[in-house]
Amino acid sequence: MAAIPPGFKHQNGFSSINGTNLIFAASLSLCPCRRAHTLTVLFILTCALVYVTLLEETPHDTAYNTKRGIVASILVFLCFGVTQAKDGPFTRPHPGRTNNLIKSVLFVQKKIKFLTVHDGRQFMKYIDPKLGVALPERDYGGNCLIYDPGNATDPFHNLWDKMDGFVPAHFLGWYIKTLMIRDWWMCMIISVMFEFLEYSLEHQLPNFSECWWDHWIMDVLVCNGLGIYCGMKTLAWLSMKPYQWQGLWNIPTYKGKIKRIAFQFTPYSWAKFEWRPASDLRRWLAVLGIIFMFLLAELNTFYLKFVLWMPPEHYLVLLRLVFFVNVGGVAMREIYDFMDDPKFHKKLGQQAWLVSAITVTEFLIVVKYDPLTLMLPIPFSVMQCWFLGIFLILIWTLWRFFIRDITLRYKETRRRKQEAPVDWDRQLGNGSPGAAGAAGAAGLASSGRSKLNGSSDSLRQRKS
Repeated sequence: MAAIPPGFKHQNGFSSINGTNLIFAASLSLCPCRRAHTLTVLFILTCALVYVTLLEETPHDTAYNTKRGIVASILVFLCFGVTQAKDGPFTRPHPGRTNNLIKSVLFVQKKIKFLTVHDGRQFMKYIDPKLGVALPERDYGGNCLIYDPGNATDPFHNLWDKMDGFVPAHFLGWYIKTLMIRDWWMCMIISVMFEFLEYSLEHQLPNFSECWWDHWIMDVLVCNGLGIYCGMKTLAWLSMKPYQWQGLWNIPTYKGKIKRIAFQFTPYSWAKFEWRPASDLRRWLAVLGIIFMFLLAELNTFYLKFVLWMPPEHYLVLLRLVFFVNVGGVAMREIYDFMDDPKFHKKLGQQAWLVSAITVTEFLIVVKYDPLTLMLPIPFSVMQCWFLGIFLILIWTLWRFFIRDITLRYKETRRRKQEAPVDWDRQLGNGSPGAAGAAGAAGLASSGRSKLNGSSDSLRQRKS
């Protein structure tokens, strides 16, 4: 096995791979495209700043200068992130990919967070001049008949109206979420829980008001369910797939090199997630936290569109989902490692920490920009259902990890106390090791006395 070059950072999963892959992993540190190039980036950045300061004339356009300042700040932030921030457990296609995405989104979020509501909505015009305009009122829900006999031309018009671009988006989204979570039960719980959230919050956001068959048939069974099923099949294939990698420069043919470049966007290795939430309290709380953060991120998608005046079909909505797809898998791997092996992973990973901060910041933006919508009173029946669900979770947690364990320990202690006298009597009756030891000691003592008596008799005979 080849030695790892100095400065090579071990990533999660490298310790369990074979010698061939370890040699390939070590060769990654020798590839110029995968090194940080800190001095080179610093030199180029300094030259750009010197040019802007000394040679370029600053225009007198406030809007243009604001855009330039924002872009320059993001670029400097990205340069620092890609050269100095730690790499996550994923190295494909490049370890600096998630660092750049997270740093840029975090910068824009903090900018919007500290603006006024009016300035924040107008700030979106710097990204797209079409934004910053209040969204028109739309009618959601309405006629929920699957077959409408009153419409002679197209009685299934309600069904066809739901067949838009969001149907494949739902399927693809849950397919990718399954690859991130890697557990069927957790995916189904999140899918069903979000439908209950839509029922509970439809008095705040009109687009949560959907027909019953749109909730449970189109979403849960067809789009989400089919995406989860295909994702689980892909997980089974990825777990059985052999991972043998070869360096690009060691491949002799051009066809092989092109194929190797395409495979750079596939996983380097694969690990199966075994969450086991009922095994101990740490895992149970971790799974509850993951479900909560997933549901909060899903709600942020709809509330951010509402408070920032972004239409559902805008490309920024899609870019946000692409961002979470890229960084969510890294964050989930770091959370699983932190939960599964706390002795080795003593703190939460960087990417998971930042993704959690981004999700919470999104929710705080919603709270700041439209608190009146969030403060609309929840129907009493809905509150009763949620309080009942939370109460049942608390009761089950107390029973499973506290009351049940105390009861089992008490029963085990009582059983041992009852078996102890019986075992002691059995040992005394059948000849215990202690009795055998005593008998052996008595035999040794008697044999010792006989030997002493024999030796004294022989001594008297010699004297006589």
